[in-house]
Amino acid sequence: VQLQASGGGLVQPGGSLRLSCAASGFSLDYYTVGWFRQAPGKKREGISGISRSGGSPFYADSVKGRFTISRDSAKNTVYLQMNSLKPDDTAVYYCAAGSSPSGYTFEDEYDYWGQGTLVTVSS
Repeated sequence: VQLQASGGGLVQPGGSLRLSCAASGFSLDYYTVGWFRQAPGKKREGISGISRSGGSPFYADSVKGRFTISRDSAKNTVYLQMNSLKPDDTAVYYCAAGSSPSGYTFEDEYDYWGQGTLVTVSS
């Protein structure tokens, strides 16, 4: 059972990246998936989440209107499309899967975590 986050890298302000969260050994269709990030010197924060049905995704105010979360069941993967990136978006990004978290940002209620992928927004 494994969750793997990928797609990070160095991007200029205003640029875009798409992060992937791929599962092996279990189906993400049965899990809520959240994206979290931890900037240097800061606490990890939940920024986006998608339910099993895919309806009414969650976005933190800091990313609303710029980031989009989506599922691809055929690839057993959840994506985070990040547009209009800012230097403040620089962080290690993690994905997590939970069978029934009571809230998208409740870290302790997720069952599986990916290893993190670094996003650096800089000119």
